[in-house]
Amino acid sequence: MEESFPIPYSISSLEFLLTCLGLFFFLLDIAMDIHTVVLFYQDGDYVYMAVMIFLLLGSSVLLQVFSWLWYSDSLDELETKVETFANRHKLIKPLHFLQLGLYLRYAGVIEISTMLFFKKTNRFRNGVVVFLNQDLQMLNFFEAFSESAPQLILMMCRILQRGELELITGLKILSSAASIASTEALYHRSMLSFHQKNRKMSWIPTGIYFLWNLLLIIPRVTALALFCSVLPCYIIAHFLSLWMLLVLGVWSQKTDHMESLGLEWLFRATVGIIWYFSWFNVSTGSITLKTVLYNCVMGLDTVMLLGFWCWKVFEYTGCWSSLNPYIVIPILVGLHIVGILVKIIYYRRFHHKPSFMESEDKPPAPPIMESEDKPPAQPISGFLKRRSNMAANF
Repeated sequence: MEESFPIPYSISSLEFLLTCLGLFFFLLDIAMDIHTVVLFYQDGDYVYMAVMIFLLLGSSVLLQVFSWLWYSDSLDELETKVETFANRHKLIKPLHFLQLGLYLRYAGVIEISTMLFFKKTNRFRNGVVVFLNQDLQMLNFFEAFSESAPQLILMMCRILQRGELELITGLKILSSAASIASTEALYHRSMLSFHQKNRKMSWIPTGIYFLWNLLLIIPRVTALALFCSVLPCYIIAHFLSLWMLLVLGVWSQKTDHMESLGLEWLFRATVGIIWYFSWFNVSTGSITLKTVLYNCVMGLDTVMLLGFWCWKVFEYTGCWSSLNPYIVIPILVGLHIVGILVKIIYYRRFHHKPSFMESEDKPPAPPIMESEDKPPAQPISGFLKRRSNMAANF
């Protein structure tokens, strides 16, 4: 793998700190999730508790499936002691069955980061370091939109309906909003590692990437929460109808990231969930037309949700009456427009245009004509195909 992907890798003090903080916030988020479920039970909010548990279990199962599939692509390439031990004793599959696969990945990343930061070893191949970190960031990216974003909507909807803000609920909302945008920014950071010409990666593009994602996520989740607060029975119908349309949009991009058609549809369904909240490029080529079309569709959908909320809000008294639609809607629309402008500035001024597939170190393509002297090269598959596709799409 190192021969095909000779990516230089080093770790700074800040990156090492972010790696450790990532594990800390991952564990903190789990503790806060459990505490929130207990609060729902104590308050008698059994519907909210059931939805919360469903989101936690559904997202966890989804992540474990992808984690196991990606491990199964590269069991012979494991180099960290913790992963090698788990593989030698055939513990990787049971750990994923017990929903502990992400802990194994975090342990591997922490081991590598610690060794490289303190310069105690150079035995890790550079490609392995980058790929292990990129896989973890990708799984965190999936979790942000399959768990954190729906939880954020659930928390905001509950606050709107009850008209009170508890400390733990407020902390959960703030941490979820920051987690979604920061996860996207860290995924952006991990993808920059695939580009040979960007060895010294500035944090300025990552910060701007974080900003425009935050500015677009806030209006989206707020509109969904407002709609859900007045028409809770229709939010599921809205999600399913739009999600199916988005999955068809992913299918039209002819994605090819997984090893079988069934697994590819699982990937497309997951991207459909991400697209329900935020843009994520899954194909090569110019993204201008795709992003314009996506932002138009999602912008119209967000305005429609706000319109339904404005229509129904005047039928209620109490907590909803304290929100003036003529103030809330312009603010959210303004944030969305500013987010679009910052996004345009990012792609025009800061996005790293040289792609992985265009670099001189790209994986070799299969020859057109077979030679009698040597066997033909095999098509790229498994983790090499997935990671090269992700880098090219970025």
